[in-house]
Parts: sequence; structure tokens; C-alpha cells
Amino acid sequence: MANPSRQAVNFAAPRGFATAFKADCKETFFPDDPFHEMKHEKPLNKLKKTIQYFIPLFEWLPNYNLRLFRYDLLAGITITSLAIPQGISYAKLASIPPIYGLYSSFIPPFVYSIFGSSKHLAVGTVAACSLLLSETVGAKASPQDDPTLYLHLIFTATFFTGIFQTALGFLRLGILVDFLSHSTITGFMGGTAIIICLQQLKGMFGLIHFTTHTDVVSVLGAVFRHRNEWRWESAVVGIIFLAFLQFTRYLRQKRPKLFWVSAIAPMVVVVVGCLFAFFAHAEKHGIQIVGELKKGLNPPSIQYLNFDPQYLPVTVRAGLITGLIAMAEGIAIGRSFAIMKSEQTDGNKEMIAFGFMNIIGSFTSCYLTTGPFSKTAVNFNAGCRTAMSNVVMGFCMMLTLLFLAPLFRYTPLVALSAIIMSAMLGLINYDEMIHLFKVDKFDFVICIAAFLGVSFISMDVGLMLSVGLALLRALLYVARPAACKLGKIPNSSLYRDTEQYPGSTPIQGVLVLQLGSPIYFANSTYIRERVLRYIKEEQGVSDSKTDIIEHLLLDLS
Repeated sequence: MANPSRQAVNFAAPRGFATAFKADCKETFFPDDPFHEMKHEKPLNKLKKTIQYFIPLFEWLPNYNLRLFRYDLLAGITITSLAIPQGISYAKLASIPPIYGLYSSFIPPFVYSIFGSSKHLAVGTVAACSLLLSETVGAKASPQDDPTLYLHLIFTATFFTGIFQTALGFLRLGILVDFLSHSTITGFMGGTAIIICLQQLKGMFGLIHFTTHTDVVSVLGAVFRHRNEWRWESAVVGIIFLAFLQFTRYLRQKRPKLFWVSAIAPMVVVVVGCLFAFFAHAEKHGIQIVGELKKGLNPPSIQYLNFDPQYLPVTVRAGLITGLIAMAEGIAIGRSFAIMKSEQTDGNKEMIAFGFMNIIGSFTSCYLTTGPFSKTAVNFNAGCRTAMSNVVMGFCMMLTLLFLAPLFRYTPLVALSAIIMSAMLGLINYDEMIHLFKVDKFDFVICIAAFLGVSFISMDVGLMLSVGLALLRALLYVARPAACKLGKIPNSSLYRDTEQYPGSTPIQGVLVLQLGSPIYFANSTYIRERVLRYIKEEQGVSDSKTDIIEHLLLDLS
């Protein structure tokens, strides 16, 4: 006769190795199961939805109408007014001719509008990646001594960035971006903002000689070492422009409806700076200007890609590092604005879109582009509805290149420095750093490691240091899982941590423990030792024989 206190459990038949392995891979790389809805569709509909999945343009374009276009037209024109001064400024930051910053805001927006999944992301060049490219490639080829070779290596690094991003997207390896934690990004961006702001002192003071290093000590040393080159005229103009830009940012925070004032402020600075430089003959007073900007669309650059083994390690390294940063920044920004509208963006689609954008860009005289926060915020606040706003920006930039580019030759470098400094000051998130210190000390250490590494060593070292700490932290989570003792909440069926809920009461003779991670080979020994310690501690504080631990329950939920 069977024991009535026991009940047989019917388990499912074991799966074969191939079936189990396939299911595990699907769960890991396709958690969203994008083709699940197509299983029972007719072949024609299945083909249509597959095309829409890989080319999101065909998903929203059939339902596009004039009402949506009105919003996108306004948003596209607005972000163009920001893209022109930022393009020129960030190209100077990358140590390449300013016209290439405008080129990079022409072709990539069209590519993203076809393959991008975000309705709000506005693409363009970014300060952090511009400086990182300059630092990495500049170590092998000087932009002053051999500007042609340097420019070709920038195109090549952009090509490798695109290959890297596209490969990750097609292989569904978006999980790699998740290792760039929020604390890593916060510290990296803060440190980058500091060194970029300090580098702009060259333009603010009108310096001719400067250092090629990016760390704080080298930059400040170069500024004070060349005190004889300081021009007070340049400094006064720069401070006025910077004060104006900061005032418009303050105005946007106080009156969000006036966001457009902050959006067009950089363009106002460029126009006013051009007029001032032209009529006041600024060059004679030590205020340097951008110089000639050629009229015309992007020339092809595919023939300039340099795969010489001598330079290949540098271009591949620059492409991988900047590609990872650009990808993480663009995806995070796209998701942030999508959440505000209760929408979703597909990280793997975004990788493919960024990859195609940079591959095609490297063929058409563009350098690395992604989704910058400032431009996306303006696009969102301007009321964009679809990626058509990027198309509008592309057309506006085309008209600028065809007819208006030469007019910007009188742009003072000090105006560009003020624009960059104003944009960077908003990237130093002190509040978030304080929040990390209060909530999680390890995350705060990762953030500070990235911040100090970027500020005092180099951008790539700071990034690798913080990512290494983030990986160590992830390993510690599973290898040394948190464990807590559970007690019963009086007058309820709930069990909670006895340290967090002092009023909870343990069950007599039973020790209930909750583990913060599944048990596997890397943490099994630690968990065993931790459980034995809990038992010894319980028996050590017990004065009664009735309180001896007889049963151990592990909560693995």
C-alpha cells in the first residue's frame, strides 16, 4: 500500500539535447520572439511582416499622412538649426575639417529613417565619440602633420564601427550593451564632459599651441604653459556667448514651452559670431575663425578607406570602442524617450540601423554618428511623430551644403567652444552621482572609477576600468548571492527578511532562508558555508532545547 503522506509527481518527458539547446538559445537571443505572430500567417503576409520587421520604414510609411508630416516638418527644421552648429563644433573636436561635420548630418539621417525603430531619435555626431576618435587615431597619425592620412583613418574607423554594430545587431548580441551599466555611463559621460570643457579653453583663450593629450593634468598644463598666447578679446566674446547659451538652457528648464529658444540658441551664436567676425575684422584682434567651407554635397570616400596593416590595429580599436559607446548612448536615449510615450524600441534593430548608418557614412565622407541626447530632446519636444523628422533634417542639410555652407566661414572658433562647453555642462549629472552614493556604494565606486579614469588617464582606459568593475560586480551577484533569514509577519501569511522587518517571527525549529541567485557550481560552496553559518548562529543564540533547528527551508523563488 502506498504511503498516503506522499504524492507522486508526473514530470514531462525529458527533451533531447538539440531541442533543449535550441530552446535555450531562442530564450537568450530572441526573448521578444519577433516572428511568433507570423506562424499562422499566409506566406504573402508573412513576407510582408518580415520586410516590415527588418525595414521599419515600411511599417509606418503606408499610414503616413499630411497631419503627421506637419509635426515632423517643424521638428526637422528645428533640429537642423541645432545640427549645423553642433556639426561644425564636433568636427573641430574630432580634429577634422568642419565641413565633414555637416556631411555627417546629411546622409546618416536618411539611412536611419529607413532602418531605425525609434520615432523620436534624431541622429548626428556626438562630442564624446568625436574626442575619443581624435584621441585614439591621433596617437598613430597627427591631424596637424598629416591631415590627409588622419582623415582617411577616421573614415576607416567609422567603417569598422559600422561593421561591429551591424554584426552585433544581426547576431542578436544586444546583451553586450547591458554590461555598460547606468553608473558606468554616468561616470564616463561626466568625465568626458570635464575633459571636453577643459579642451575648449584653447578656443576660449585663442591659443595656437596646445597638447594632444586629453587628461586634466596635461590640458591644464598646456593652458598655463602658453599664457603668453592668451587673448582677452577672445575670452570676453567666449564668456558672453557661453552666458547666453546657459541662460537659454535655464529658460528652458523654467518654461518648458520655450524649449525652441534653447534649440536655436547655438545657431544664433553662430550667426551673430559670423556677423561680428566679418564686420569687426576679428582675425586682426586674435579671434580665430573656421575658414573656408566648400559648397557641395558629400564626395565619395570609399576609395580612401585605409586597410594598411600598419594602421589596422588603431582603426579597429577606435571603431570597436567608439562603436560600443555610440551604440549604448543611442539605444539608451531612444528607449528613454520611447518610455515617455509608452512605446518600445528594438535594441537589435537600432544596432543594425546605426551600423548601416556608419558603413554608408564611411563611404560618403561622414564620420561616426549616433543618437545624441540634445538633438533627440529637441526633436521630441518639437512634437515629432515619426522618423520623417530625420528626412526633413537631411533635406535641410542638403540645402545648406548646396547654398549656405560658405557663409559659415567666418564662424569664430570661440563661438564653437562656447557651444560645446554649454552642451557638455549638461552631461555632468551630480544628482545621479549623489543618488548612487546613497543607494548603492558599489555602483558609486564604478561611476567614480569611470569619471576619474576618463579625467586623469584617458577615455578608453576609464571606460575599460569601469566596465571591468561592472563585470566583477555582476559576477559577485551570482557567485556570492545575498541570503537572508525569513520570518512570518504576524496575522498574515507573508514571510519577510527578519532584518528589514524586526516584527517578523521565526518558526520554531525551522530555519527559512531566501537566496538571491540560483545555485550553480560557482556559488554552491559559498551557499553551503553560508547556510551552515546561519545554522550555527541560530543554535548559538538559542537557550532552549526546543529551539534547536530541525528543518531547513530554502526559498529559491
